[in-house]
Amino acid sequence: MKPSAIAQCLLFSAVAVGLMSVSAPREAQACGGMFCDNAQQPMPVDQTGEVIVFAVTSDQVEAHIQIQYDPNTEASRFAWIVPVTAAPEISVGSEQLFLNVQNATVPAYGFQSSFEFCDYGGDYGGGYYGGGGCTDSGAGASGGGVSGGDGSGGPGGEQPPMMGGTEVLQQASVGAFDFAVLDAPTVDDLMTWLADNDYYQDPVAAPILEEYINEGHLFVAFRLTQGTEVGEIHPIVLTYPGDEPCVPIRLTRIAAQEDMDIRAFFLAQDRFAPTNYKHVVVNPLKLDHFQFAGNYKEVVTAAIDGPEAEGHAFVTEFAGPSEVVDTETLFNPLWSSSLFVGATPLTVVDLLAQAQLYQCIGDVCETFHPLVPGLLAKHVPVPDGVEPDAFYSCVECFEELVDMDAWDAAAFVADLEERVIKPAEHAVALFEEYPYLTRLYTTLSPAEMTVDPVFHETEGLEAVDFTNSLAAVFTPCAGTTTATLPGYTAFGVPEFQVWPDVAPESMPWADRVEQVLPLGSPQVLLDNHEIIEQLITEWNSEMMVGSPAEPSLQPRCEDSSGSSGEGCGCRTDDDGYPPALLGCLVLVGLVARRRRR
Repeated sequence: MKPSAIAQCLLFSAVAVGLMSVSAPREAQACGGMFCDNAQQPMPVDQTGEVIVFAVTSDQVEAHIQIQYDPNTEASRFAWIVPVTAAPEISVGSEQLFLNVQNATVPAYGFQSSFEFCDYGGDYGGGYYGGGGCTDSGAGASGGGVSGGDGSGGPGGEQPPMMGGTEVLQQASVGAFDFAVLDAPTVDDLMTWLADNDYYQDPVAAPILEEYINEGHLFVAFRLTQGTEVGEIHPIVLTYPGDEPCVPIRLTRIAAQEDMDIRAFFLAQDRFAPTNYKHVVVNPLKLDHFQFAGNYKEVVTAAIDGPEAEGHAFVTEFAGPSEVVDTETLFNPLWSSSLFVGATPLTVVDLLAQAQLYQCIGDVCETFHPLVPGLLAKHVPVPDGVEPDAFYSCVECFEELVDMDAWDAAAFVADLEERVIKPAEHAVALFEEYPYLTRLYTTLSPAEMTVDPVFHETEGLEAVDFTNSLAAVFTPCAGTTTATLPGYTAFGVPEFQVWPDVAPESMPWADRVEQVLPLGSPQVLLDNHEIIEQLITEWNSEMMVGSPAEPSLQPRCEDSSGSSGEGCGCRTDDDGYPPALLGCLVLVGLVARRRRR
């Protein structure tokens, strides 16, 4: 029996992100725990960040892991080793799950502006500044199925023999991957097994793997099944006992970039928080709302690297009902494997169109699920010299060239069920079972990847929603423009649409740093709110905001009889200005401009 670690952890040693990126995936510069098959040609995995979706009950953790790759690079063979504290169940995940949870919860920052017209009886008619809008955080930036394969070993089965001192607890296939669950007494035994079984082993990883062995971890070694193309790569789901998910990131430091993005989503009954990392609330004054928080990652990184947090902290980007996630696009009831029983290479494309999974119009084909093109290429390969869209839009036109030996209707149905239908059905079921969703974010550099973050569920914490975080910007008639953020005093804006850097040498990056406990209120380690308010006061004094020589910051509306009412004109409280003004115009910028999630 393996000794327990601080939590039931598993390592996403080089899991890729970029889920919401509109650009092509980037080739990794190194491999990390996703070991290269050839040291001279790095595995095309994007090592610029990680995204993990956890579904957590009182006794089980389900971790959904997405792999991003460069489709223009050969990736027919690679090794991916994952430390775990218990032998997991392994299944295929849903790509769309990742897309939907990120899209529904991405932080969006911007501003709403209001401006008071002025009219002094001449030709001057006042005016207003446009602006507004919101966007995402700019932070640099789709579950489960059935257990895979008919491999030997595992609970209730005959255990495979020891190989070089390493015990193979289970060996099977799941979707596009072969995998083996390994119990290695030493790192030399583990490296020997990997080499003997054609898994590339990175010597640089040996000391880190040894740490995990000493802590009692098992390992799951993955590789693409022989003959599998990159278009068949899909998310993996690991299900294991426990109630405190963990993201051991020590192997990741082999190839990680500086300030690598890590986002963790938690589907559960209540809000999740870091256990052994701090929790940071960012100072929103540091976010450039006029530029839609384009400096978001910089601000978060500075707050996390600051006092008390010291590089090991998370921010909460969303915490609230999981119903915010669109589930209608996760699964289509028309996706039925029974439709394809008895299908042939000449009919399968038409059947996919009936199921709304794939369709061709003219010579242009479109997929409605990312794995369908890979399945078609596997079971109905494109003949040499023929363009894929031309072939699949009229397979019967190339009947003499069709590889009939590659077609197996039962195998196609099995692949469709395992890789497309069951993961999609399970993804929908997650949101029926888990009412609460938490989104946590941090950045880590290789030197900081020394402690594996553990997370816990906690009751009584308030909801967090930064999906529409707008600053209120007001420009009174002939007055000073001010901006107001929830919970803070209004502060002067010297130049409209240029976010002020209030007290740049003194302003803290974090509003507060805290340790979130499983029970009770968070323990506040650093509270900068009063300092921030004092700096705003000093800034406003220099800006002469709210001085008697200027109009009041808020207009007062009166009708022609002097009574307040709707649809009235506006005037300031300063008798030095003419009381007759054109009116009040409020311009609200609520148009979302989204970038990378």
